[in-house]
Amino acid sequence: LYIFYSTMFTSMSSPEEAKMFAEQMLGHKLVTKQTSADGKICNTVYICERKFARREYYFAILEDRKTQGPVVVASSQGGVDIESVAAENPDAIITLPVNIDVGLTREDAKALVEKLGFSAKVTDEAADTMIQLYQLFWDKDATQVEINPMAESADGEVLAMDAKINFDDNAEFRQKDIFALRDTSQEDQREVNASKYNLNYIGLDGQIGCLVNGAGLAMATMDIIKLHGGEPANFLDVGGGATTEQVTEAMKIITSDPQVNAIL
Repeated sequence: LYIFYSTMFTSMSSPEEAKMFAEQMLGHKLVTKQTSADGKICNTVYICERKFARREYYFAILEDRKTQGPVVVASSQGGVDIESVAAENPDAIITLPVNIDVGLTREDAKALVEKLGFSAKVTDEAADTMIQLYQLFWDKDATQVEINPMAESADGEVLAMDAKINFDDNAEFRQKDIFALRDTSQEDQREVNASKYNLNYIGLDGQIGCLVNGAGLAMATMDIIKLHGGEPANFLDVGGGATTEQVTEAMKIITSDPQVNAIL
């Protein structure tokens, strides 16, 4: 068995071990590269069957600004940091823009499977898996579906052994089932509070707080701060028709950041 929480995982061989490790995690803080130094409280653990991969691949579907649509990114080098692979060996990365009118076709999926080097006996299963993942990306308004690794097991299964999926916040109204799973305790509480007042807030690492009406002006303000040697503490767009309540809450959110020593 494997037990997972965020980027932490432990291998075990009995229900008793699973219980012991779960008790050590639940209710305690976990500090990883994805958290601040304060860490995050572990509310949930995920237990799954251990699988052994014969080969590991990288497969993702992302939104691409250049093609203004989805793009499949894949590599035969899976299970590792894909950014490092792209930097050290860019030829190992395969990109495939997807026509949104037809989706990821079986022909394209099978061609990709062959390029990646899946064994012939799993070609159909691997292609089917990729098509299903694209359909999930499309049907659920995802902005990213990343499987790393997608694996071929020793007994001929195609497995999605780890997944990262991001969803478009603007699609919450039609993806109620997805957003019902949201665990706000794992998020920046300033960002959570901002969303309650329809404020577009993203916390950063600087010392100069920004309160701006309009996303374009907010970006320009951050650029000017950087140009003159400063570091913005946040992106905060209150919108063109901000109310007194929204501006008040925006100020509260900015001033709740202990790093902020000035507000622009």
